[in-house]
Formats: sequence, C-alpha cells, structure tokens
Amino acid sequence: MIKEILREKLAEALGELGYKKIVPEVLPTLTSKYGDYYSTVALKLAKKGSKQTAEKTAKFLQAKLAKNGDLFNVEVAKNGFLNLTLSSEFLCIILRKIIEENESFGKSGHGSGKKVQVEFISANPTGPLTIGNGRGGFMGDTLAYCLGKAGYSVSREYYVNDTGNQIKNLGVSILDALGIKSEDRQDLYRGEYIVEIAKELEKEIDIERYKNKALEIGEKAAQLILEKFIKKALVKTKINFDTFISEKSLHEKNKIKAALDLLKNQGLIEEREGAIWFKIKGVEDRDRVLVRSKVGGNEPTYFLADIAYHLDKVERGFDKIINIWGADHAGYVARMKAAAAALDFGDRLDIIIVQLVRLIDNGQEVRMSKRTGTFISLEELVDMVGLDSARFFFISHAANTHMDFNLKLAKERSQKNPVYYVQYAHARCCSILKEAQNQGFKMDKIVKSDTKLLKHPSERDLIVQISKLPEIVEDISENYNVHLLPLYVQRAADLFHKFYEQVRVIDDKDKETSLARLSLVVATKIALREACGLMGVSCPERMEKVDL
Repeated sequence: MIKEILREKLAEALGELGYKKIVPEVLPTLTSKYGDYYSTVALKLAKKGSKQTAEKTAKFLQAKLAKNGDLFNVEVAKNGFLNLTLSSEFLCIILRKIIEENESFGKSGHGSGKKVQVEFISANPTGPLTIGNGRGGFMGDTLAYCLGKAGYSVSREYYVNDTGNQIKNLGVSILDALGIKSEDRQDLYRGEYIVEIAKELEKEIDIERYKNKALEIGEKAAQLILEKFIKKALVKTKINFDTFISEKSLHEKNKIKAALDLLKNQGLIEEREGAIWFKIKGVEDRDRVLVRSKVGGNEPTYFLADIAYHLDKVERGFDKIINIWGADHAGYVARMKAAAAALDFGDRLDIIIVQLVRLIDNGQEVRMSKRTGTFISLEELVDMVGLDSARFFFISHAANTHMDFNLKLAKERSQKNPVYYVQYAHARCCSILKEAQNQGFKMDKIVKSDTKLLKHPSERDLIVQISKLPEIVEDISENYNVHLLPLYVQRAADLFHKFYEQVRVIDDKDKETSLARLSLVVATKIALREACGLMGVSCPERMEKVDL
C-alpha cells in the first residue's frame, strides 16, 4: 500500500534525525499541484517545542528522503508541509500490481484474522423496513464487505426485538384491526400491512383465545412481519446477515438474569424506589433502571436486555463489536458505553449513529410515519430507483450527516446520476478492450506492455487515483467512513473519462503506446469493479451511451 510505504520511508528519515518514536501521518492531496501525498510531521514537531522551524525541519527531512527518488520526490512548502510526488517508475510498478492482483486488488492483512461483529438495521419487527432502515442497512453491508477485504473475520448480525412493550402494542394493533378493542389507544400501528397480518393470523389461530393476550398476539405478528416483510426486503436489497438473534431467546436462555447477577456481583446496581438501577459513573447525569418497580410489573428494561445481548457478543469471542443504530437511538449510546466500560469491554465496542433521511421528490419532502402506515418501504424505493442507485445514494453521505434522498436524480439514467456515471466508465473500459481484441490486441501483450510510455498527465492522474483503493479499504476498516468509496469511484470515473477524451487509446500508428494505454484500461476496470463490489453495486459491461 502506497501510504504505508511513504510512512515507512518518512519514519526512517525521522529516525535518522533523532525522532525515533514519531509516527508520521501521510495523507492524499486534493490536487496534484501539491504532489500526490503530503505530511505535516515537520509542522507538528515545531509545535511540540522543536528548536527548529517547521520549514527547516522539513528541509532536513527532504535531504534524508532524497535517496528514495526511485519511489517518490519531495518538495517543501512554505508552511513546512512535505509534498510527496510518486515517481513514474513507481507508478509503473503499481499499475502492473493492480493487474496482477486482479480480484485480490484492495485486499490486505490489516485485520489479521481478528473477529469483528457488525450489528445493523435491527429494526423492530413491527412493520416493513423503511428508507431510514435502508441507510443503516446499506452502510452496514458495505462496512462488512470492507472489513472482510481488510482481512477481518466478519459476522453480520440482526438483533430482533421480538418481545416487550412495542410488541405488546403491535398485538393491540392487530386486535384493533380485527375489531377487538382491548384498549382505547391513539398510538397503535396502522396501515395495510397491519390489516394483512391480522387477516393471516385470524386464519391460523383462534383469535378469541388471544383477545386478552396482546403480547402473545404481538409476538406471533412480529414473527410473521420478520418473515413476510423484513427478510423478504433483505433478499431484494441483497443485504446479507449471518445471524438473527432474538431478544426473546435471551430471556428463555436466562441471559437476562445472568447479566443482572453479574452486575450485582460487581457492585454496579442499586435497589431503590422498588426498582433496580444501574449505577452510571461519570458518563451520564443519572442512573438507569434495569428492572422496573412492582407498578411496572417488575419487568426488565430494554437496557438490561441490551447489556445481556452485548455480554453474549463478548462471550462469542469478538475482538471488535460494531453497532450501527438509527438517530432515534442516539440517547442510548452513553449508557451502553458506560455499561461496556464497567464490564471491561468498552475498548471493543464502537457505536455508529446514522442520521435521518428525508425523501425529496420534485423539491418537496415526502412525509412518512411507520406508525400511521403512511410511508414508503425500502422495497418500494428500490422498485422506483433500482437497487444500484439506492445503495450508492445511501452510502454517499457520512453517517453523522442528515441526508436528502433525491428521488428524481436517483431515477435518472444519465451522467447526472453518479452511479450511472461510474457504471458507464466501467462499461466503456469493457467496450475499449473488446474493440482492442477485435483489432488483434492480445491480453498477454497488454499485461506485459511497457507502461513507461504512459507520460500524458491524464494517464498519471488516473493511475494515482485507482491505486488508492487498498488504503481506502484500510481507512474504512478503521474509521467506518464507507462514503469514501463512492467518492473514490466517482473521482476514478471522472479521470478515466478525461483520459479517454484526451488521448487516443488505440492508435494504429503506435502499437506499443496503445498496449500500455490498454493496460491502464484493464487496471481501471479492475479498480472500478472491486470498489463497486464492496458497495454491492453492479458493474455492467454494456450500457446505453450518454453524453459526457
């Protein structure tokens, strides 16, 4: 990986100057005007009390790094930044390596076989998956792919909240739909799906026997919703899970009681006001109830169930536990982190909050509510815009930012739609290679071509960009920012289209240069295919031509 090589060489130079414990940061530049990568290590040393200015330290480092001219050249900016420009020789090696690795391009041993669990979506089985669930779903799916590419052993898990108050409320909603008014409530679930599930249950069981058992009716309805709506939507959206864990099963296996006993043995609970509380230290301003008082039925809270669930994850031996939660769960992060810290697995737990999604159609927000039944399901959205657009659009925004999903743009089949633009770049690669084959160019000759003939700026820019996939995968495995992938492929597609416009790829008068350029087309095709594969986005070999 390029950044790793640059860091290693920079660390060697720092060591020669007496800074042996400094770990230099190397980052990609936004424009080739400042090289391909840069480092602020000299500036940081100056801020730490170095007797030399940042610029002077940078110049000393430049002198030490001069011996690596076969890999990169170094320039010192006025602010003390080190601008690193990859050499033509090094870029040739990188290009050949991409082609040689092919389907393995982007893989690394960064994860070293460590076990990681990604728990995502975990929507209550009280209705179909919504577009909000889709955002976390596609993010979790992509993150799992990236972690696997980075060498981790990944398990994808869906936690099914199939008991408790919201399930009892579902049961009341089902009974209400069947004309059995067990409770006068304004917060019931509505919509056609409730009527559909109610009618199906009416055929399967004697409703009269259950009219006073809202929780049991709700549990049966939840199982039907899970199978009939949620899992069906997961198949359609190609979101994969290895495991579905039932909250009800935690109760049945006495995991909840075991968690409470553990907390008690470690002195982390307190009984007062008839309830059992978790004593939170220094994270929140108040303790949290684990078991309700007699008035609340002495029932365990969701917080206690969540603690039991996470202890179960720890028992299963995961080195890292990643939760992707919706914005409505943001208030639960601090208490869950506090529990994890108290039980000595805080360093294993990372929680990502995915912010809200607004569906925009012709400039107007489409208002939605699962509880009232006025919503567009994830399946319906995919039917409207296509799976590739849905996946690409949802992961194109950082999780911590609010998102407007532009329905009109997602439906576009032109360069205006970013996923179409990227897919067209891949299809163009395939078209060029097919034409080359028709003209007698052989793949073995392309692979072994003299890539030193690639001297045009558009060729260089393209090689630098596509070579970044391994480091992006590694970065995502550390910071979980999957939106880096759409940015990568859009930039690669843009540079490829410019390369195609600015040079003649297949030139009858210069076969050797044509072979070299065709090797760059092969490498670009590989990079786009592998990156899109991590996003779950298809790469067609043929597409309708568009004006770029």
